[in-house]
Amino acid sequence: MTSFQAIATDLDGTLLRSDGTVSARTRTAVMAAEDSGLRFVIATGRPPRWIAPIVEQLGDRGLVICANGAAVYDPAEHRLVSCIELKAEVVLSLVDEILDAFPDALLGCEQGFDFSLDESFKQKNQGLVGSWKLEGLQVGPIRSFLDRDVLKLIVRLPSPAAPGTADALQAVVGDRALVTHSIDESFLELSHPSVHKAAAIEQLLSESGIAASQVVAFGDMPNDLEMIRWAGHGVAVANADPLLKAAADEVTASNDEDGVAQVIERLLG
Repeated sequence: MTSFQAIATDLDGTLLRSDGTVSARTRTAVMAAEDSGLRFVIATGRPPRWIAPIVEQLGDRGLVICANGAAVYDPAEHRLVSCIELKAEVVLSLVDEILDAFPDALLGCEQGFDFSLDESFKQKNQGLVGSWKLEGLQVGPIRSFLDRDVLKLIVRLPSPAAPGTADALQAVVGDRALVTHSIDESFLELSHPSVHKAAAIEQLLSESGIAASQVVAFGDMPNDLEMIRWAGHGVAVANADPLLKAAADEVTASNDEDGVAQVIERLLG
């Protein structure tokens, strides 16, 4: 275990069980890892406003990488330490082109701690909106919120979306944004083209002199690909997307079988 100095992990579908909870076994493993001197880093697609329930279950784990790497959040002080955002004028141009290519798309945007949803949700994608965290939701013409830069532009499409939809959307936006997904291809997320989890983790750990080769990383979906490839040892859970399994150095048990905890226990043992 001496060759590793940090653990980086995704949350949903990876560290968390399918019901969104942290199991007692996983909590114990995380605490044991930190007690042994390992740095523990959460790197999630969740926006900052979704982190509080995790802190309640895991305790204060320090800075959290959110929004697929677009933001670094300090839960203890409830502040954003850093952000890499899409410029508002870029998002405005993207909105028009996305809606031309995908007329059924429902658009939303994460901006700091705010979430805004286009008013067309009243006609589009009925029944889908309830799966979003709606506390503090702002609703109106999506363009009316774009006087501020954006952490993530969300493109929600009728489900199921055809395989290759993410690539089709990437072709529309080109190099102006990076398209990824943490659920399926009916829920796509656009960030600044330089944003991904690996870049954010590397920046955060560099301050402690920890290199990629000294990191064990865990994930389950395509938004974890860069992180899994970058880490010295990349681990996919059994329920992971096939792309992630193919990229990983190891496939562990599923999130509901405490796959992350099993690997941590082995490494500490």
